[in-house]
Amino acid sequence: MSYVPNTEADRVAMLKAIGARDVDELFHDIPQEFRYPVLNLPPAVSELEVLRETGELSEYNLDLNHAPCFLGAGAYRHFVPSVVGHVIGRGEFYTAYTPYQAEISQGTLQSVFEYQSLICALTGMDVANASHYDGATALAEAVLMAVSVGRGKRRKVVVSPGVHPEYRAVVRTYAQGMGLTFAGEDGDPQDLSSLQQEVDAQTACVLVQNPGFLGSLEEPRELKTLADAAHAAGALFVVTADPISLGLFAPPSEYGADIVCGEGQSLGGGLSFGGPYLGYFACKQEYVHKMAGRIVGQTVDKNGKRGFVLTLSAREQHIRREKATSNICSNQALMSLAAAVYLTAMGKNGLRQVAELCFHKAHYAAQQLAAVPGFALLSQRPFFKEFALRCPRPVAEINQYLLDEYGIIGGYDLSHDYPQLQNTMLVCVTEMNTREEIDELVEALGEVEVAE
Repeated sequence: MSYVPNTEADRVAMLKAIGARDVDELFHDIPQEFRYPVLNLPPAVSELEVLRETGELSEYNLDLNHAPCFLGAGAYRHFVPSVVGHVIGRGEFYTAYTPYQAEISQGTLQSVFEYQSLICALTGMDVANASHYDGATALAEAVLMAVSVGRGKRRKVVVSPGVHPEYRAVVRTYAQGMGLTFAGEDGDPQDLSSLQQEVDAQTACVLVQNPGFLGSLEEPRELKTLADAAHAAGALFVVTADPISLGLFAPPSEYGADIVCGEGQSLGGGLSFGGPYLGYFACKQEYVHKMAGRIVGQTVDKNGKRGFVLTLSAREQHIRREKATSNICSNQALMSLAAAVYLTAMGKNGLRQVAELCFHKAHYAAQQLAAVPGFALLSQRPFFKEFALRCPRPVAEINQYLLDEYGIIGGYDLSHDYPQLQNTMLVCVTEMNTREEIDELVEALGEVEVAE
């Protein structure tokens, strides 16, 4: 059976069009030894045998359905209602992309519009785009947007050390060649007070994360003070936030954010070895024309029926190409649809319940772990679902012990990104962690000091 879509007549016609006698002549520049390499493949087996072997191999994996997990640091295990998979698995959505002939794809446009509306409701901002690739690129796009708002005259970016280290690395990658300077990253990741001193007339934006990478919740009044300082200097205030936390705590709009972005994987995305993820992005109305990507708007047609259109698409491929701040179009429309379905299914009360479960379970875990000899909380600051735990031994050793002896996936080793935090673990607890799992972790860590 041939899997080549072109017929023999098609191939003959194409060869004639380009003036080649046959396929060999077409590829004459490729050395003969590279044209048809011999593949060292095992003997052929039946489909049944292949499935049996791959099934046996898969049983060597330790998946999250069979292992308690306390690893977060930017990617989180949350419950995904079955309706999410049902909707995004439909054929009309599963393989669709953000359309270039937009108005003939009303279903896709409606889903994006509803996603944007939900993100605005969640963040308290005026307008949201069709999403970015992930939280890191969303934050980088926020920096580019802030520089554009300042007409390129402001070249300084003040960054809290509490922003995800990988996010900060992506921002710097984006900024290469732009002549931007960065300040503020050398301070205490749990102290924002020093950032205000870095803000001046050259500052394009101030970047903070709430909750911070170490899990701590920032005081809204402190954030408002920093936002006011940024605005007084003519800079924008950018907040990257855990969307689940916004089901319980005040939205960034209430403490002065101009741009709100972050990782939306928690909103129905699940965990999948690094992606695809979802970078949500929202801002104030006054900055909408500097926003990267696409915005879907609602309208009525000539017959008065509800319809959807691309109201803004500031991109290098479109009419306003010279005004574009980025070449980004949108994230996978499937991921924004998943987030929209998740938020709709959960509703305001459901999202709050998830956030409350995360909060209370994490605090129970912190209380129990802090009582284990040799372990202590890094800080007494309020936190949401993650907290930093001082350990008596290197985190890598502890995590290996947890995995080998208990089948538990431990927390994140903070020494990778903060050299001053040796032997410090970032522990994450969500609604998916049962009390029994937390108690088992406490029991396991109680034996760490005597473990070989």
